[in-house]
Formats: sequence, C-alpha cells, structure tokens
Amino acid sequence: MKTSSLVSSLIYIILVLGLIGSGSLVFEEIRTGEGCPKLWVIPMCMVIFICFLVPFIVQMAKKWNSLYFIFTGLAASIALIASIMQFTGNGECPKTDSGTPMCYYSLILFSTLIILKIKLSQQLKNS
Repeated sequence: MKTSSLVSSLIYIILVLGLIGSGSLVFEEIRTGEGCPKLWVIPMCMVIFICFLVPFIVQMAKKWNSLYFIFTGLAASIALIASIMQFTGNGECPKTDSGTPMCYYSLILFSTLIILKIKLSQQLKNS
C-alpha cells in the first residue's frame, strides 16, 4: 500500500470517528437540549460536527483543500480554547463514560487531521 493511500485512509478513519462521536452529541442535544455547551444559542457540538463533515466531503472530492484546513483549523481552535477552559476550571466539556473531557479528544483528532493532510498534500505534490 502506498504511503499516500495509508495517510488518506487514516484521515477517513479519524473523520468517521469524529462524525460518529460528535453526531451522538448532536443527537443528544436535539433530543434533550443538554448534549453540549452552547455559545449564545449555538450548540458547539453542532459546530464540531460540521467541522468534521466538511473535511470529510472535501477529502472525498479530492479538491478544495483550503476548506479542509479552514474547518479543521476552526475546530482545533475551539477545542484548544475549550480544553484550556476545562483544564483551568473555567468551563465544562462533555465527558466520555470514563470521565475524560471530549474537548481533549477533539483537540487531538483535529490536530492529527491537520498534520495528516499536510503530509498527504506533500506526498501527492512530490509524486
């Protein structure tokens, strides 16, 4: 398997995991109104879901890379701010069943997506 195919597969896996995870929060938010924190009236889990969905579509289309980076960068920024607020006690992120704040996972996932896309772009440019 070519390295670019492996990197592309990893991107898809992370995006699908992110869509499932954030999608479950969106579903809970729609069902109960208590699924995720809100900024004004906007549930942040819906923003994060969109930030997984747009890069997924971009990855499938194999074009519009700038949109990929805009949405993953936005989500990574949100996750970084939420993680800092969680860590300092100034905010509360939804938690996994084991008690780990999901904003930590979001930060890791979006940072990884950005790094992998940069690597994939470099590999495709050099081939």
